[in-house]
Amino acid sequence: MDLINMFLNLVAPPFTFFTLLLLWPPYQAFKCFISFLTFLFHENVAGKVVLITGASSGIGEHLAYEYAKRGAYLAISARRENRLRMVADRALELGAPDVIAVRADVSRVDDCRRFVEETVNHYGRLDHVVNNAGISHVCMLEEVDDVTNLRPVMDINFWGSVYTTRFAAPHLRNTGGKIIALSSSASWLPLPRMSVYNASKAAMSALFETLRVELGSDIHITIVTPGFIESELTQGKYLARDGKLTLDQDIRDAQVGIVPVERVDSCARAIVNGACRGERYVTEPKWFRVTYWLKVFVPEVIEWTNRMLYMTSPGEPAYEATTKKILDMTGAHRILYPESIQTPEIKTD
Repeated sequence: MDLINMFLNLVAPPFTFFTLLLLWPPYQAFKCFISFLTFLFHENVAGKVVLITGASSGIGEHLAYEYAKRGAYLAISARRENRLRMVADRALELGAPDVIAVRADVSRVDDCRRFVEETVNHYGRLDHVVNNAGISHVCMLEEVDDVTNLRPVMDINFWGSVYTTRFAAPHLRNTGGKIIALSSSASWLPLPRMSVYNASKAAMSALFETLRVELGSDIHITIVTPGFIESELTQGKYLARDGKLTLDQDIRDAQVGIVPVERVDSCARAIVNGACRGERYVTEPKWFRVTYWLKVFVPEVIEWTNRMLYMTSPGEPAYEATTKKILDMTGAHRILYPESIQTPEIKTD
């Protein structure tokens, strides 16, 4: 066995390199051709049934509006029932033939089962499932006295997607449906103070990459990896180290810093377009994909840059981060941030 591994250590790298040189150009040409075809002949979701988790605000809310404009039937869920019903009413105004709003907590397996069952019982089918529900935290891991305070991040972001997908998969097989998984560029970008959130999004990406193999061509999967998007997360709502949801825009400025925040309606439109075209990956804003290639080819540069911009000296608060100082000195947030996230008002029940 050792001899076999020694042989592969010598042969596998050059063989792979020269194989890629030979096959990569025609492979990319084929992908471009397929992309052109899907651009011309993309899916029409009018009359189809779309289930969206975490639809009471942010990307989930605007995905509901985007699908509604295209004539889809909607099933939307979130924990804030009153807010969810407001989204349902707006979706009906925008063109959805019917909307059901189900209060559900995706971190509870029974809620996910009930939400899927109510959707299928009401509409008789299921075509798209959007795993969008998510929550973030902002704190250094060493600052957390009770590390279980961060468990909701994994329970909602990762396990919520597992539960919903497990119950929806049989119905999606029947319709040749699609799964849209809202992961994040944080799955590859090691932004400090968000270690468990980053891990939850990386776990989501790995989950749905594996499900591509398991589900085959029966169910298409689009993995979405947004950068900073207009939402409650970029407004400064996060889980603090004591496990309580907090709104702190100074911390937000330290985390987002001088990176532009994309408007949520543009992001939602790009996600639905990508899903209807059968794209495997959607990154918004599109330029943010360069951070992935930087992470692959020069990971030390990414780590050094994040440490320089976002980290502070021991004992200093996050507000002292270099990126926030630049933001404060230049007033760049008035240009880089949408007006909606510059207000401290959060949508609640």
